Amino acid sequence: MTKTQLSRYFRNHVLGQLYDDSDGDRVGTAIYSLSDPRDIRAIRYVGQTKAPKRRFFQHLNTARLWLPDERLFWVTALELRPLYEWIRELYLDEHRLPTMVVYEWLATLPQARIRERSRICECLQQSLPLLNVEAETSRVQMTLI
Repeated sequence: MTKTQLSRYFRNHVLGQLYDDSDGDRVGTAIYSLSDPRDIRAIRYVGQTKAPKRRFFQHLNTARLWLPDERLFWVTALELRPLYEWIRELYLDEHRLPTMVVYEWLATLPQARIRERSRICECLQQSLPLLNVEAETSRVQMTLI
């Protein structure tokens, strides 16, 4: 697909594969996960955002699926490359893309940071293969406890 066709595909995907499982008002900062659509309980990434649709689209766009298979030179933060490699691998498997699930909305950014970190730790305790940068630090901390 061309970049333009993929952009249209992304927009449709975001509309169909973004689920908000939170209760209450949808204001503040959302805590979300990205998962393989074949098993959304197998969380691969936990994040936070004030605009889930925009953030989901950014994740898909950053993977640059219109480029041929090669090193992700455009992702300058090396620790983020596994996330975008995973999105590219999903796409190569029958054009799959991740599913986003919003779990809750928090009023303040400090609350959101704490809850995001807590959610990452919960996922690690379940031995989920997270791709978060924080996951590696948390794995080390959990083994020290």
